[in-house]
Amino acid sequence: MQAVPREACFPLPTHHSRGPGRQERCPAFAGRERRFADQSSFWAIFMNNPRLKSIVKLFETCRYSHDLYTVFSDWCECVAISLSNPIDLVHFDKREARYLEIARKYDRPTMATFTQIMGEVTMAMEDRPQDILGATFHALELHNKAKGQFFTPYTVCQLMARMLAGSQEDMRASIEKRGFMLAMEPAAGSGAMIVALAEAIREAGFNYQQLLHVTAVDIDRRAVHMAYIQFSLLHIPAIVLVGDSLAMRFHEEWHTLAHIMGGWNAKLREAQREGKGAAPTLTPAVPGNDSLQPAQPHAVKSESTSFGVEKTGQLRLF
Repeated sequence: MQAVPREACFPLPTHHSRGPGRQERCPAFAGRERRFADQSSFWAIFMNNPRLKSIVKLFETCRYSHDLYTVFSDWCECVAISLSNPIDLVHFDKREARYLEIARKYDRPTMATFTQIMGEVTMAMEDRPQDILGATFHALELHNKAKGQFFTPYTVCQLMARMLAGSQEDMRASIEKRGFMLAMEPAAGSGAMIVALAEAIREAGFNYQQLLHVTAVDIDRRAVHMAYIQFSLLHIPAIVLVGDSLAMRFHEEWHTLAHIMGGWNAKLREAQREGKGAAPTLTPAVPGNDSLQPAQPHAVKSESTSFGVEKTGQLRLF
């Protein structure tokens, strides 16, 4: 008995005819091909990153009983709270109540999965600095639901960070001038740019955990949680703010352990008093100050703070 070709029973939708002797690509199939072609570089990274594959697999186990977008957002918030509460007692009660509110939505096995995911994320960041949460967000295809929100590929962030950070001599001059380097990130996303900057500083032979301070802002609370988690795991001294960098309105702040242990509130105040310190437009808040006020317009023109903000008001890294 002669086997019947599969195509004879189920014609593949790769072509369709428009008139005699004319065949064209099926729009649906062609669109799918373009989609995977556009993401080919990402999927190559995905296939070569076993940690990322494990994280995605664990998140996928929650898909059948919960909305995956909500699960990812809740996981990020729970982990951020877990990292913040032992060190930020000012916001402890409010954040602990929020953590318990989220935990009540899930059963014990799901919360155990949350713990496993945290372990995989920690090990991924231990392997090397990387934007593991941004990659997870894309691998789960959650960016399709997030109003067109896409995170910059980490390889692009690495290129930009090395260009902006400059040479080893440039970094040394910046450190000798004020005792540390200051990074301002007005649209942090998952924090990939800062992670790449920390990696570039480390490659230049400097300890970013002692010589770099970051103030990062994003209008999306989930993005702030993602950035805060990655900064905390890399022990980057940072304040991460929920707010609008353009309108200069900020209403929530997250301090990393490295920021608190390093005494950075005092360091920044001292540097600002000596005319070397923090940019005035994003003054780091001390714990307990829930309302972050923008600086007065004349402060931007001050010579003593010009390294953080250009005369035009444009933020820059150093």
